[in-house]
Amino acid sequence: MASLLPVERFRGVDLSRVADRARRTLGDDVMILHTRTVREGGVPMVEVLATPSHALESVRARLDAAPLPPTLRKADGRPYGIALVGPTGAGKTTTAAKLAVRRGMFGAARPGLLTLDTYRVGGMEQLATYAELADIPFEVIYEAREIDAAMKRLSADCDVILIDTPGRSPASTELTERWRTLLDVIAPDEVHLVLPASLRADLAVDIARAYATSRTHCGATHLLLSKLDEVPRESGVTDLALSLELPTRWITDGQDVPADLKPGVPRLLRSWGLTADAESDWAPA
Repeated sequence: MASLLPVERFRGVDLSRVADRARRTLGDDVMILHTRTVREGGVPMVEVLATPSHALESVRARLDAAPLPPTLRKADGRPYGIALVGPTGAGKTTTAAKLAVRRGMFGAARPGLLTLDTYRVGGMEQLATYAELADIPFEVIYEAREIDAAMKRLSADCDVILIDTPGRSPASTELTERWRTLLDVIAPDEVHLVLPASLRADLAVDIARAYATSRTHCGATHLLLSKLDEVPRESGVTDLALSLELPTRWITDGQDVPADLKPGVPRLLRSWGLTADAESDWAPA
């Protein structure tokens, strides 16, 4: 944390005096991150970790995503498009279902589902089942010539479309280029790179770089960290998000649809011990 958020350590025998010293050093807007009791030379001491609040706001600004437009359906009548991309097994399909079926996720706007993932057994069936249960329009696109008709059908009923895509595999360059070409034609407004929170930082950077290199609309605009429930300690998750330099609107922390979907920034700050309850800050749109 110290490398990304400037933190100073203060010790003394009395908490109020230690806190006063932190305020004198860092300013009246100091943010106390952590307080604990330690022993120094056998003497119990109070230790405070603190940072200037403006530094915390700088970190928050790097993580925060711009709010969604108040009216998701665009002036030309097309729905707002949100695509999910990322490696195989990252949880894109389940995340798309969570976003689509969560009540009030996009306010009064009606969601729809579209999948380009026609290569994986079970992926289409999973989304089709959720779409049927939630009475949500659902389309599957195999080829570019199907895009216009599918988008017209969705535009008739939907204000926002969640777009699922296949996992990227270095061994299937041709298939990858095929679905990325389809996504380019669809031209989503946002592209969320879905990565497991347990992914090694160097691999995450390489994957993010691969998804950033696109001629048109496939370039990632946001980060969506998934499977936070599989990370024993979340202390490195915020560092990972900051290192990828993409805003993070949402995270997921389990398989339950739609419950295990949370706002990103409160949860990431909580992993640094900076918020008490990520769920209390939930704001669907």
